[in-house]
Amino acid sequence: MAEASPAAADMVDSSLEERLQAFREVLPPTTRLLAVSKGHPADLVRQAAALGQRSFGESRLQEAVAKQEALADLPDLDWHFIGRLQANKARAVLRRFDTIHSVDSLELVRRLQRIAAEEGLAPGILLQVKFRPDPAKTGFDPAEIRALGPDLESLQPLRCLGLMTIAPLGLTPEARLELFRECRALADALGLHDCSMGMSGDWRDAVAAGSTWVRLGRVLFGSRPIQA
Repeated sequence: MAEASPAAADMVDSSLEERLQAFREVLPPTTRLLAVSKGHPADLVRQAAALGQRSFGESRLQEAVAKQEALADLPDLDWHFIGRLQANKARAVLRRFDTIHSVDSLELVRRLQRIAAEEGLAPGILLQVKFRPDPAKTGFDPAEIRALGPDLESLQPLRCLGLMTIAPLGLTPEARLELFRECRALADALGLHDCSMGMSGDWRDAVAAGSTWVRLGRVLFGSRPIQA
């Protein structure tokens, strides 16, 4: 993949259209852009949608619901939940999101299975895997995922699409690339297509390792005007 471009995506004076176009030019066909709209207003999502972006990532349920209601006239938007999912919000998230990137425990898998069956839903999920010690993150141990492997096809009505991981802060570029390669290799070993890995600071390494979703917020939308 060429290194040319989105240095342009970081330029303060570049427009959203220019940033989106820069990423479309540099991302390979196998990698999709998830525009992380958390902390940004609905009007900015609308602007991105008018420029052809359809997949958006949110991590705060209340904020996302307000945004989705403001954009109800755009029914073809593809909403992904990317934040840590609290058990008491599982039903509401399932009703609002077609894909969840942050399923981090077997207990949560079983809860989502039960609620999805009750609601008549078939959401896509990605299992969050923790490849390195990181007190700031949750997730399955890779050994747990390998043990779960034979059961992944029996998680109906959930559709297990792949794995998600977040690299801990402070890794060298080489160590980060190795982590992403481990995630890709584990997904391949389990016959899973998707790897959701790579954010604004490390997306190039993730793409090089075989990411199918990069979650980009800051480099696309700039700093967040909406506070948590």
